[in-house]
Amino acid sequence: MPVISTNNPSGVPAPASRYSQAALVQGETRRLVVSGQVGMEVDGSVPASGQAQVALVFRNLQMILNANGMGWGNVVKITSFLTDRSLLGAYRAARDAVTTEHLPASTLLFVSGLADPRFLVEIELEAAA
Repeated sequence: MPVISTNNPSGVPAPASRYSQAALVQGETRRLVVSGQVGMEVDGSVPASGQAQVALVFRNLQMILNANGMGWGNVVKITSFLTDRSLLGAYRAARDAVTTEHLPASTLLFVSGLADPRFLVEIELEAAA
C-alpha cells in the first residue's frame, strides 16, 4: 500500500479552501488517472441544474474509484472546471463531503465552456493505491 502524504510547505501561500498544495505518493503503487467526468447520466441525459450536475459528477467519480478498488482516500489530485462562478459553493460542498480527512492537491478553473454546451462542470482526478 502506498503512503500518500499531503502537505502545505512554508514559503507558499496557504490553500484558499479545503485542499492541499501537494500530495506525495511513495512506495509500490497502482496509479489511476480518471478522464474528465461531466454531469451526464448513463442514458445520456444531462440535468439542467448546475448543482445536479455537480452531484452527478461526484457520483460518477465515486463509481469509477470503486470499480478500481479505490476510494476518496486514494485521490492525490483533483482538477475541476466550472463554467459558472455561482456553482462554486455547490462544488466546494460536494468536494468537502468526500474529502473529509484526506485533502488531495486541487486545481479549480473557471472556463467559458466545455465540450457540450449543456455541461456546466467537469472534474478529472488521479488516485494511487
